[in-house]
Amino acid sequence: MILSMTGFSVATRDLPGAVLNLELRAVNHRYLDLQMRLPEELRPVESQLRELISAKVTRGKVECRIGFNVAESDAPSLELNRALLERVLALGDELAALRPGLAPLSTAELLRWPGVLKSNELAAETLQKGALETLGRLLDDFNASRAREGEKLKAILLDKLDGIEAIVAGVKPRLPQILDAHLAKLSARLAEALGSVDDDRIKQEFALFAQKIDVDEELGRLSTHVSEVRRILKAGGQAGKRLDFLMQELNREANTLGSKSVSPETTQASVELKVLIEQMREQIQNLE
Repeated sequence: MILSMTGFSVATRDLPGAVLNLELRAVNHRYLDLQMRLPEELRPVESQLRELISAKVTRGKVECRIGFNVAESDAPSLELNRALLERVLALGDELAALRPGLAPLSTAELLRWPGVLKSNELAAETLQKGALETLGRLLDDFNASRAREGEKLKAILLDKLDGIEAIVAGVKPRLPQILDAHLAKLSARLAEALGSVDDDRIKQEFALFAQKIDVDEELGRLSTHVSEVRRILKAGGQAGKRLDFLMQELNREANTLGSKSVSPETTQASVELKVLIEQMREQIQNLE
C-alpha cells in the first residue's frame, strides 16, 4: 500500500463531564516533523501520544491537536462526603476524650481533609486514557485516508510510466535509421570538403563517432528504471525516497539522450521524457 504524506482526520469522544476533540493533519516533508498542541492536562502522556503517531507515520509534517470542552451541566461542583466527615468527627471526639487539652479540628481543617469534599471535576486520568484510546482509532482513519490519496498518486505515476515506455518504444526501432542517415550526411559533407580521403580512415572515424552518439544503452536503462519504479509501486510501503532517487536516474538518462541527439526526433523524445519525469517527481514528493 502506497501512502500519501498529505492527510487530515478528526474525531470526538464523549467522556464523563467533557467532550474530547482530536485533529490530525499532515503535509509532505523530508522526514517526520511532529508538532503537538495539547492542554496541560495531557502533557504527562505527551510522549505516549508521540509514540502512537510515530509508530504509524514515518514521514511528513504532522500536526496533532487535542482539546476538550466541559458542558455547562457538567461544570465542576463540590459536595460533602457526609459519611467520611462523620467518621472524622467521631475520631476527633475519641481523641478529645484521650487528650482533653487538644484543640478541636477547625472547619477549614475538616474541609481540607482528603475525601471530605467530593467533586465531579473531570479527572486527569480519565482525560489521558480517553486521548490515548481515541488517538489510536483516529490514526487508523488517518492512514486510511492517506492510503486512498496514495492510490490516486500511484495511478498518476503509472500513467506517466506508460508515457515514458511509449516514447522509448517509438524511438528505439528508429535508432539504426537515424544513425545511418546522420553518418551518410556527414560522409557527404566530408567528401565535399576534402575531396579524396582514405576510405578506411573515414570508416574508422565514423565507427568511433557512431559509438559516441549511440543512445541504445540510455534507452535500455530508461526501460530498466521504469520497471523498477513499477516494482516499488506494486510492493508499496515507504517508497517515497526510493522513487525520488529513481527520478534522478531517469532524468540523467533523458539528459544524456538529449546531449547525444543527432536528430530532431531524439531531441524531442528527450524533452518529452524530462517533462514526464518532472511531473512524476512532483507527485512523488507527496509519498511517504
